[in-house]
Amino acid sequence: MTALPHAHEFLRKGAWTGAAADRVVLTYDDRFLRRKVLTCASGAEVLVDLAHTESLDHGDAFRLSDGRLVEVEAAAEPLLAVTGSALPRIAWHVGNRHTPCQIEAARLLIQRDHVIRDMLTRIGAEVTEVTEPFTPEGGAYGHGRTHGHDHSHSHGPDDHSHDHGHSHDHGHHHHEH
Repeated sequence: MTALPHAHEFLRKGAWTGAAADRVVLTYDDRFLRRKVLTCASGAEVLVDLAHTESLDHGDAFRLSDGRLVEVEAAAEPLLAVTGSALPRIAWHVGNRHTPCQIEAARLLIQRDHVIRDMLTRIGAEVTEVTEPFTPEGGAYGHGRTHGHDHSHSHGPDDHSHDHGHSHDHGHHHHEH
């Protein structure tokens, strides 16, 4: 049995040049990984085994052990396109719910969620179902996830968690008001 080519590192978009040897097409959720066997566009499989769980962006690349690069491409996925005359206000409501959001000049793109959709239509947004690649904004420091974080705090021998007044639901959390 032949060992799979493997990647222990990745490079951010713009940090690598030249042509990639292959590519993997991944949804937003699938681009959050540490260790996984991925199937490339060519049909070849590679083992990704990173030191830490990473949030990968469209245009990043895995460096295989033999030096070849495999580019990460955002897959088309079911989304909601959100528009309206008060788009900054609508964006505030999306952000207040820590919902991953792709921000464009005339619309927002978010993952399909019937609860968020209902809230948005109640505040006057126009919401349309689309299927497109999803590349939401990164976290406050440019990369990373804006949801699914934990609120545990390490304090040495007395480790404990704090409740911050919001419940978690499938990687999203909603504030209790």
